[in-house]
Amino acid sequence: MYHPTKESGDWRWPFWPALPLYPYGQRRTLMREVVKDEIWTFDQIQGIFYVVVPIRMTVVKLSSGGLLVYAPVAPTRECVALMRELEAVHGEVKYIILPTVSGIEHKVFVGPFARRFPKATVFVAPSQWSFPLNLPLSWLGFPSGRTRVLPADTKDVPFGDEFDWALLGPVDLGVGPFAEVAFCHRRSGTLLLADTIVSVPADPPEILQLDPYPLLFHARDDAASPITDSETNRRKGWQRLCLFTFYFQPSVLDVVNWGETFRNAWKAADRSPKAYFGLFPFQWWYNWQQSFDALSDQHLLVAPILQTLILNRAPRATLDWADQVASWHFQRIIPCHLDAPIAAEPRQFRQAFGFLEKSGTSHSLPEADLAFLKRLNGLLNRWRITPPAQEKI
Repeated sequence: MYHPTKESGDWRWPFWPALPLYPYGQRRTLMREVVKDEIWTFDQIQGIFYVVVPIRMTVVKLSSGGLLVYAPVAPTRECVALMRELEAVHGEVKYIILPTVSGIEHKVFVGPFARRFPKATVFVAPSQWSFPLNLPLSWLGFPSGRTRVLPADTKDVPFGDEFDWALLGPVDLGVGPFAEVAFCHRRSGTLLLADTIVSVPADPPEILQLDPYPLLFHARDDAASPITDSETNRRKGWQRLCLFTFYFQPSVLDVVNWGETFRNAWKAADRSPKAYFGLFPFQWWYNWQQSFDALSDQHLLVAPILQTLILNRAPRATLDWADQVASWHFQRIIPCHLDAPIAAEPRQFRQAFGFLEKSGTSHSLPEADLAFLKRLNGLLNRWRITPPAQEKI
């Protein structure tokens, strides 16, 4: 059994400047078997200012032998070694799927991952683009001789007899489209998603427990509070990270002005570079827990940014896609972020998109917490950066 260590360079990720997110040049990988001898998840973390969340790839064993990889993560030495263990038992990696067109946090790893598995064919979602220049995929590191656009018809690829898939979008956002490909593995009843659906657990995912510092950093109430490790602080920090992640600026958070922030930094319990020299420009209200509970109470959630800035630009197309996905038979969902696997049925998946319907059955999020995103939506419309939202169906 493989036992990685930091000293041996197993967690090293030398290409982090291409996407300079925490934890930068050191990325740990956590592999878990979801369906025995059939489906595995590989979790890593990434974020900004210690606002970190899991990012996940899923590996599926093909009935004909070999492996399919959905949404690759950073191919560190540890990650590749774990993949080699699967290959030794279940066959080599045959196919690599990029299920998004704009998600750089997924796209940046495909080229390096494909180079470590040179016999695999890469399939990408249609309508790929890049910013600020729309470059060919080969210029972004994708292998030119074995990169294909994923066709709409399952009969056009060798693994089409094992999966259903459906493309959401492309949704026109002005600067570029949003799109995502949902994959359903028929035999195991497993739905694979990139960003559209998440589930928010009350406790931090296991991958974040391996490096709890971001949780403990945000568990503090002010700069003077010490960074103390405890189960309570890990949970508290995680729940606040979720509010940052989903709302950017939730209603229960005040951002302290920079003058006061610098003054407080002099009184900080930790002024080391790791603690951003004591800078902590956040002040949480006493009732912040209620905002988190509103998120975690929803079994399946379409992220607020998708609700307010993206999918409301194409409600009809989104609902048609959700109907198609809900016509499949699945019992669990594995998204690329937050909790997984999620026990869920097609009916529950479809209900999550009720926010696009006038008579929708999905639970609404607090208007106060959505206020910042809605102001941002108004600015994007006013400056004509994105097209306006359409009416609910």
